[in-house]
Amino acid sequence: MIDTGDTALVLISAALVCLMTPGLAFFYGGLVNRKNVLTIMMQSFISMGVVTAIWFLVGFSLAFGTDINGIIGGFQHIFLNGVGLEPSAVYGGTIPFVAFYTYQQMFAIITPALITGAFADRVNFKGYLVFLVIWSLLVYIPFTHWIWGGGFLQQLGVIDFAGGIVVHVSAGMAALASIIFIGKRQNLDKLDRTPHNITYVALGAALLWFGWFGFNGGSALHANGIAAAAFVNTDIAGSVAMLTWLIISWYKEKRPSFVGALTGAVAGLATITPAAGYVEPWAAFLIGIASGAVCYMAVQIRTVKKWDDALDVWGVHGVGGILGSILVGVFAVEKIGGVNGLIGGNPKLLLVQTLAVLFTAAYAFIVTYLILVVVNRFVKIRVSPEEELQGLDYSIHKEDAYRI
Repeated sequence: MIDTGDTALVLISAALVCLMTPGLAFFYGGLVNRKNVLTIMMQSFISMGVVTAIWFLVGFSLAFGTDINGIIGGFQHIFLNGVGLEPSAVYGGTIPFVAFYTYQQMFAIITPALITGAFADRVNFKGYLVFLVIWSLLVYIPFTHWIWGGGFLQQLGVIDFAGGIVVHVSAGMAALASIIFIGKRQNLDKLDRTPHNITYVALGAALLWFGWFGFNGGSALHANGIAAAAFVNTDIAGSVAMLTWLIISWYKEKRPSFVGALTGAVAGLATITPAAGYVEPWAAFLIGIASGAVCYMAVQIRTVKKWDDALDVWGVHGVGGILGSILVGVFAVEKIGGVNGLIGGNPKLLLVQTLAVLFTAAYAFIVTYLILVVVNRFVKIRVSPEEELQGLDYSIHKEDAYRI
């Protein structure tokens, strides 16, 4: 039977997650140089078109179709065949199957868009489009099936409430592979890397935070106590991580940075994602502290290593997703999400989560790197030095964000 409350929750949550991709465009757009703001915003927006087409044609079926040896789904749902108004006993049970489809589609859209912050200012749009298609098919969709669609990791007992591994580990490790393959921006040490529009960054962070309630809360698929717990835990972790990052950066840099506080909030939201519907609020508070501190340290490590992760996708999303996916194995409690972690006397969950993180992180890194190698043989990934110096907005799109 269809439950109207559950259906309303999932549809509203789908709209909230949809809003996160334009929110990401503003967040990233404000952080980059003014000559590249339209380029990075378009990379987010175009994901809405490309990934929607993939998801409709074959992506949803491969992710959530009948399991084939734990590796991938079948083809029975291509072109939305069999995805109609009736609920699926496997996915949701009380919502139209098509509502589950569209909710999952929004996750598929934003995940590759997250990667773009790593290689900002230096990637050809045509190469990005090819990469977007192949990466979705070879990384995101298999991850989704393995953990949410009945694949081998789900069969082993891996839990991921709203995408710590599926979204953040996959995107974060893909970001790391991208910056290593593509290389640094020209004259990096001489570039002005201050955000060109911090008000855009704040607007984007606000939209992301707002959408994250649908991202995490809607993943319960039912309008119940677990959804409420996920909502509360999401806000606590994001808020506490923001404070933690601000305090640490204020001490280290001798100034209270608005951009730093906003980055800390996003780190906390990413870290709580896999645990939101499995832990109690006090654990979300601790996860917020841990994410603010650990992700800040990851950004410092990136600086020391001289990796040109332009907008710290690896340090915030990759490390945050890894941390949260492991900590859910510590703090999960049966009375919230139906499974105990280490504190509930089940150390096996922590072991399973850790092994899953190691495997998926390695897979995302290696496969992403190989995709870039192959794509670059046919479509140049990086723009020319002249285009990079001129700015991608005009050299590629012949448009300017600001007319003076």
